[in-house]
Amino acid sequence: MSLLSGGVSARWLDLVDPSREELGSALPPGVDPDVVEDLLAMPQPGRDPHPGIEGHGSYVYGALVVMSTNSAERLAFQEIHFVATPDRLVTVRKASGAGIDYDMAVLRSASETTPVGVLVHRLVDDIADTYLDVLDAVYAEIDVLEDEIDDLRPAEVRNRLAELRHGLLHRRRTVSGMRAVARRVLDGRVEVGEHALFPAAVERMFGDTYDTLVRVTEELDVARDLLAGVRDHLQSKIAENQNEVGKKLTVIASLVLVPSFIVGFYGQNFEGVFQREYWTLGVSVGLILVSTLVQLAIFRWRSWI
Repeated sequence: MSLLSGGVSARWLDLVDPSREELGSALPPGVDPDVVEDLLAMPQPGRDPHPGIEGHGSYVYGALVVMSTNSAERLAFQEIHFVATPDRLVTVRKASGAGIDYDMAVLRSASETTPVGVLVHRLVDDIADTYLDVLDAVYAEIDVLEDEIDDLRPAEVRNRLAELRHGLLHRRRTVSGMRAVARRVLDGRVEVGEHALFPAAVERMFGDTYDTLVRVTEELDVARDLLAGVRDHLQSKIAENQNEVGKKLTVIASLVLVPSFIVGFYGQNFEGVFQREYWTLGVSVGLILVSTLVQLAIFRWRSWI
């Protein structure tokens, strides 16, 4: 367990992978057993976490998701759950196992008199701001792929396109969930008592966070369109390469066609015709050479080769 004490130690407790006993001593009384099990559950490999928030009468339970790129340049997630009452905020960070660890500095820097609702907003808003860094990473990956697409093999480009497309899908799903969290608070659908946790001023603060998440969602849609443009460029490149191969094969077939005709014509057994002195091997070879050079000159003139 990790317990961070700072300027808001009286209002905020931060736990990292706590035991059941540690969690029970930190939570306010009356927390639903299902919520406790969710707080204790470890992240499942291969399963994307889903952000959400819901009211439980005397407290609010929420699940937030931090996205980042780990050292292996792969998308990684970290779950941060919280239980909030008007006088206490308990956050539970779950070890991601993917090389990222969200820094709770935005809460440590708050004063002792900061309301719990404002603390929750600061946490949600800070996580939303980190999504802008995720956007920068996405655009950088697409730019690198666009720059290298002419030097990479088509199979490698297709694999990277598939990875980026799946990454965009996971990112957008997470951002949409976080946007729903901000929207539910903004609409007043999540509350403790008569706006004891999220008064009107705090709900308006969530409006700015919601706008940020909407922007991130729109930017992810733009990134998806850019990725579709890269895919179209790859298909055009493949079609162009196929056309070049077909052009070369056509030139080769054309160069072989006339000599084949000449050789085949000389091979016909016309009695007495090819006994004349001007039907010689030298003449047939000369015809083949001249016809080939003429074809090469025409192909070169037309920029076919």
